[in-house]
Amino acid sequence: MQTTPRRRRRITVPAALTAAGAVVAAGLTGCAAEPDPGTLTVLNSATDTREHNANQEFFERCAEPLGLEVEQISVPADQVASKALRMASSDSLPDILELDGSELPQFAETDGLRPLDELGVDMSGFSDGAVAMGSFDGTPYGIARSVNSLALIYNVDMLAEAGLEPPETWDELESAAAALTQGSTYGMAFSASPNADGVYQFLPFFWSAGGDESRLGDGAGAPALQLWKDLVDAGSASQSVVNWNQQDVNDQFLAGRAAMMINGPWQVPVLSEQDDVDWAVASIPVPEAGGDPVPPIGGTVMTIPKGDPEREANAAEVLNCLNSEENQLAWGERVNNVPTRADAAQEYREAHPKLAAFADLVTTARSRTALVGTGWPVVENALAGAFQSVLTGQSSPEQALQRAQRQAAGE
Repeated sequence: MQTTPRRRRRITVPAALTAAGAVVAAGLTGCAAEPDPGTLTVLNSATDTREHNANQEFFERCAEPLGLEVEQISVPADQVASKALRMASSDSLPDILELDGSELPQFAETDGLRPLDELGVDMSGFSDGAVAMGSFDGTPYGIARSVNSLALIYNVDMLAEAGLEPPETWDELESAAAALTQGSTYGMAFSASPNADGVYQFLPFFWSAGGDESRLGDGAGAPALQLWKDLVDAGSASQSVVNWNQQDVNDQFLAGRAAMMINGPWQVPVLSEQDDVDWAVASIPVPEAGGDPVPPIGGTVMTIPKGDPEREANAAEVLNCLNSEENQLAWGERVNNVPTRADAAQEYREAHPKLAAFADLVTTARSRTALVGTGWPVVENALAGAFQSVLTGQSSPEQALQRAQRQAAGE
């Protein structure tokens, strides 16, 4: 995510999406070669050879019974949106467009995607967060066969030597991080980079504190900023967190320079391939005992651009097949992500107890765009500026969030 963690990159083309809306909504007028009736095309970001081949295996499994072949057009994750817009302008959009969940609102707003319920795509039994991630204004446009989120990953030996259990509350987190900080090892590591990586890691704390991305200035999220600042000021987390992306955090953990970290299942392949660190996964600490963690839900959603009705119907059949319980479970195991169907997720949890915390956290995870829709890119930038200014001592949590509210409002 690794399977690329697509869910966390910054969207760089919202203005372009708006400009292209007329093109998409107007029926994609342009010139293009007639598509092969026996081949469905898919635009995605599966540029990694293993991921591309795995995708092809699943696509063929679902397309062959329909007498169809599937051709993947794979580009780097940060180029999918711009590539789709170029294809739209030439009337050559794919039959299936796989987008980062945070990008879906911009495309759905153009009226260029077919509502999946109109095509009989079955999303019953999916987690609420997964449905929300694929929806815009309450209408489902995208379906996610697996998702990811964040958890607390810890060094088993370091906690055992300190006589500690994984922290469950913020007070326990601060106490444990302080106790585990010695020499060149910090007790805690997280990403506070001024981009999508940092915001993704901040959201579990912001949301669990009661923060609301549609009302940044109400102060509810200030305790989350204060927690991060307290960890850094106490020396329990490195001041370098303001520069670390999520891969940097994992590198620090594997090097023994962090006893605990916030990270996602895309790190599991790297963690599993090494023998130096015995690691385990726990839920993200919450402000008070008994509270539910509220991490972000991430991943990609498969959408069906408007086009020829027969091709739309074939694409819908492929999506239903890909999202059967059996195929979701197999795909989730292949990419270390959690299936979005509740039945498949439970099987995944039972089959992979070491990763059970990820499966549990997905049940309370939230979509980043559910409240603010197409405004998410601006909110994301505002939140990044808020924690950067607090961690570098430029403003208090309350001041930072008030400034973030003004930025999100375009003031």
